[in-house]
Amino acid sequence: MSDAVRCCDLRKRYDPRKKEPVDALVGLDLEVRHGECFGLLGPNGAGKTTTIEILEGLLEPTSGSVELLGMRWGSDDNQLRQRIGISLQETRLAEKLTVTETVRLFRSFYRQGRDPGEVLEVVSLTDKPNAWVQKLSGGQKQRLAVACALVGDPQLLFLDEPTTGLDPQSRREIWEIVRQQKSRGYTTLITTHYMDEAERLCDRIAVVDRGKVIAVGTPDELIARLGGDHVIEFALENPAESQDGPLKESYSELPSVTGSRAEADGFVLTVREPHVCLPALLEHTARSNYALARLTTRHASLEDVFVNLTGRHLTEADEEHVPA
Repeated sequence: MSDAVRCCDLRKRYDPRKKEPVDALVGLDLEVRHGECFGLLGPNGAGKTTTIEILEGLLEPTSGSVELLGMRWGSDDNQLRQRIGISLQETRLAEKLTVTETVRLFRSFYRQGRDPGEVLEVVSLTDKPNAWVQKLSGGQKQRLAVACALVGDPQLLFLDEPTTGLDPQSRREIWEIVRQQKSRGYTTLITTHYMDEAERLCDRIAVVDRGKVIAVGTPDELIARLGGDHVIEFALENPAESQDGPLKESYSELPSVTGSRAEADGFVLTVREPHVCLPALLEHTARSNYALARLTTRHASLEDVFVNLTGRHLTEADEEHVPA
């Protein structure tokens, strides 16, 4: 069986009047397997949303090929719309409809699908069937938007940053919806800014930067590429020299260190064995006549992977690559 999603050399150029063209995608390749939860990670302007909107049929690519469930936009549009579900970053629903009326309306768009009452139970809105949309909280509206995406019983579900701005409880409820979709053998493609979300939900992840995929793998595989499972973060009191220079290099030569970078207020070391590196770090710092302002250790995360690959944190936007 073919992949659920396949993109080859996908390109998208925005050419606004009186401004320089912006290349949002510059040859993006992507394969998503049937039955997996696949995550797209990247900062604002990396090309995630442009990719998702092309896959959803909302945007036309400048060039490249897209195949979903063995079908293509332009020749299999009606069949595709019956088999995919979409939850956008922001969904505006009719405020004077009730929750039940809204889900029933979306159910009417599909030849086959799920019972609206069943879907409301899935998204934990059985206590709000007669509430107007305008009376719902932000988290409830987001879950209702996901219900509208689920009611057609989609084999391929798109969730574009579904938990942005939600409280922790609402986030966990969205996570459970994704897990249920996977348990039914269906495919979910999710974009997110939350690393913990990606690590918990996604079978595989693609890191997108500057319009193309720069790394693909399971969360564990991507973290393993760092060369160490642990991270030591520390800062010095009043360092006399620039941190991003000889000082950083001196720490990168400590035993068990596989990578180092300077942050605005300190250093981050990726290490294989913290118990080997820490004594050497303390001795080196004292020998250099510095004092530690802080010191913490933790397990390596996808955030470390992203910074290692791109030199930026996930929350840092690349203004040059944000479509106008």
